[in-house]
Amino acid sequence: MVISSLADGLTRGFESIGQGVSETFFEPVIRLGVTGLSRAGKTVFITSLVANLLDRGRMGGLTAQAEGRIAAAYLQPQPDDTVPRFDFEDHLAAMTGRAPHWPEGTRSVSELRLSLRVRPSGLLGGVQGPRTVHLDIVDYPGEWLLDLGLLDKSYAEWSADVLGRMGDRPQAQAFLLEKEGAEGIRDWEEPQARALAQRFTAYLKAAREAGFYDTGPGRFLLPGDLEGSPVLTFAPLPPEESPHRKGLWREMERRYEAYKAQVVKPFFRDHFSRIDRQVVLVDALGAIHSGPQAVEDLRRAMTEILSAFRPGRNAFLTRLLMGKRVERILFAATKADHLHHSQHPRLTAIMQALTRDAADRASFAGARTEAMSIAALRATVEDTLDHRGESLDCVRGRLEGSSKQVALYPGELPEDPRLLLDQGRRGEARWLDGDYEVMAFAPAASTLRPGDGPPHIRLDRAAQFLIGDRL
Repeated sequence: MVISSLADGLTRGFESIGQGVSETFFEPVIRLGVTGLSRAGKTVFITSLVANLLDRGRMGGLTAQAEGRIAAAYLQPQPDDTVPRFDFEDHLAAMTGRAPHWPEGTRSVSELRLSLRVRPSGLLGGVQGPRTVHLDIVDYPGEWLLDLGLLDKSYAEWSADVLGRMGDRPQAQAFLLEKEGAEGIRDWEEPQARALAQRFTAYLKAAREAGFYDTGPGRFLLPGDLEGSPVLTFAPLPPEESPHRKGLWREMERRYEAYKAQVVKPFFRDHFSRIDRQVVLVDALGAIHSGPQAVEDLRRAMTEILSAFRPGRNAFLTRLLMGKRVERILFAATKADHLHHSQHPRLTAIMQALTRDAADRASFAGARTEAMSIAALRATVEDTLDHRGESLDCVRGRLEGSSKQVALYPGELPEDPRLLLDQGRRGEARWLDGDYEVMAFAPAASTLRPGDGPPHIRLDRAAQFLIGDRL
């Protein structure tokens, strides 16, 4: 077993060295990870980014495009034969077709390769011809990324953490009642374990719908082919002083450890460890709409997510990554088109404050970070309405699932983001200074001119930060 592990490790090492030499001297590869929590817009981001790199008329903020150095862009088969291809064509048709609608969200890992023919800048531009730079985009659920925090926690520590957070939440009451009947059980049967796990999963789903972000383990909500397996049939239980070796507590502990070993570690080994650049998409407006507790929960989730980008923090990642670090991380507040442009700087400031703890950790690890407010696909236009003698800066768009056009004034975000975050830290149930509205807008019908990708807000600037230096 040890010899097999060593041989596998050496094989991976030689493969990495060979790939690194090929990328350095021939055709560089940028592996861009795209993640975010539910409803952050990962699928829309990737689809619009690829479409706008293929047709770059709206990408003036990407320096290589502004300088006319991108000669061509085209899709190629992805290099990983065992990873599903990101369904770019169908997603783009959904967003820009006759009856535009939002595409299905991310449910598993997928990948897409976009190749760019780029002319060198400066003096080299007149000597060398164009070179090919491959952009491998890896799409994966942010819920899976949160699982990294489990690697440092025992079952008892994880249980205490989860139970401590759910105590006051109405969504957890059914599970808490089920848990009380499961404490201290020695002689148990599989239906009891399954019922407990089902109640826990139902709580996670309800908590996510209510705007909370600590809804892990991630595969409980996106099980795929693991649904019903023992690694997804556990739940938190209070610590026991001397748990019976064949009791329910010990079985829950065993399944929790199996989840870490057989689900979490392979994901980070096979996918996450190879990422060079990362964008973390955040529906900050949705959290603000849900209230102070959801904003505080989002802040904690962002800090947990950034723990994934600190490869020295535990022995497993130290062995796995061997010093490799993600070079750049973009925190992007999505759905900026739900606000008038005059409020975009405030949304960006809130994003910076939400990720302050997380960004500090990433910077300490050597990664360059930036916060930005974007809309990968612009679904609204701006409008100004008179209301009781006052001018309100609004946005107008089509309601999702309807043909009705509506104007939205979401409320004015505070200039100082601490006014929001402090209320979350204090556990306030509602905002003390007003409410913030959110509407579900559908994609706008549009006719794209030749050479133009879908309309967006600052997608070109996001691309410049993430890959511009490599072009």
